[in-house]
Amino acid sequence: MRSLLALLSLAFTAAACAPEVDLSQIDAQSGAPPVFAASPDQKIKIVGSSTVAPFSTTVAEQFGAISEFPTPIVETTGTGGGFKAFCQGIGPDQPSISNASRPVKPSEIELCRKAGITEIVEVKIGYDGIVLANAKGSPELDLTKAEIFLALAEQIPDGQGGWMKNPHQTWKDVADHLPDMPILVSGPPPTSGTRDAFAELAMEGGAEEIPEVAALKETDAALFAKRATTIRMDGKWIDSGENDTAIVQTLMKNPDSIGIMGYSFLEQNLDRLKGAHIEGTDPTFEQIASGRYGISRSMFFYVKKQNLPLVPGIEGFVSEFTQEDAWGPTGYLVEKGLIPLSAEEREAERQHALAMIPMGADS
Repeated sequence: MRSLLALLSLAFTAAACAPEVDLSQIDAQSGAPPVFAASPDQKIKIVGSSTVAPFSTTVAEQFGAISEFPTPIVETTGTGGGFKAFCQGIGPDQPSISNASRPVKPSEIELCRKAGITEIVEVKIGYDGIVLANAKGSPELDLTKAEIFLALAEQIPDGQGGWMKNPHQTWKDVADHLPDMPILVSGPPPTSGTRDAFAELAMEGGAEEIPEVAALKETDAALFAKRATTIRMDGKWIDSGENDTAIVQTLMKNPDSIGIMGYSFLEQNLDRLKGAHIEGTDPTFEQIASGRYGISRSMFFYVKKQNLPLVPGIEGFVSEFTQEDAWGPTGYLVEKGLIPLSAEEREAERQHALAMIPMGADS
């Protein structure tokens, strides 16, 4: 038995990974844990949010250029898809970091736990606004959250105590002050953290501003959540995949179209796009950072601590991401659209991240 494990260890060391070995079968036969060996050329694998991906990619390129480690691989899967991949297991071939544009859900933590992943480090990296953007030259929009809900919800109050299928075809149908422009919104799919945040902050926030819908929250919270966050699927909303660049292209082709995206993508395309005002506030760096812009959120990445001895460089990558020249007010990530945490938050998050304190360990 010992000789078998020794041979496997040598095989892993030579090959960096072991596509020919069924580790689960070895574990079942020997009772010993799977054997992994770190290889110096093993790349950090990062999955998850399309909104956070540009920041991770920039840090990865910088890290690869200045360190002894290879440049990490960043894959855009959406926040939900990222956690699904992240929670598959422990090992050098598994993702070590998952980007997220919302906090991890309890169900995702449980998925990880079932795969033996019990030490997850949460790092909040900054803020982002969710914007409703359209092409420059298209009509200006100043929307309330309630108007967003009334435009995009699958069902809305019928005015007689019941519910009806959303009848609104144009923005002017929703409110007289809005342009007579067809409702046509391109947005991220259900696997996206941007979609989750939009549903919670804009749709649910708008539902709470409508008395008939808000009253439902008091009597049936589950039904309220369903009514508030279920987006109409009659052609007025189009899932555009985990690619904000594709949404930008759609907006350029159709001046009537509106796109849901993170502020960073708007900021990178200000020569072509403009963002709708939300309740009189425009989506700018300053307004989001101050908390005045009404559809904003925190962004995160999550580290699989159990992969630290298996994939070289993870701690160095985390250190590079959380140093002031990267995520500070004058750091290179701000140029990519990151809205920094406060100085106090940055210091606390960096110390927490460098200490690799798993979620729940300091509570």
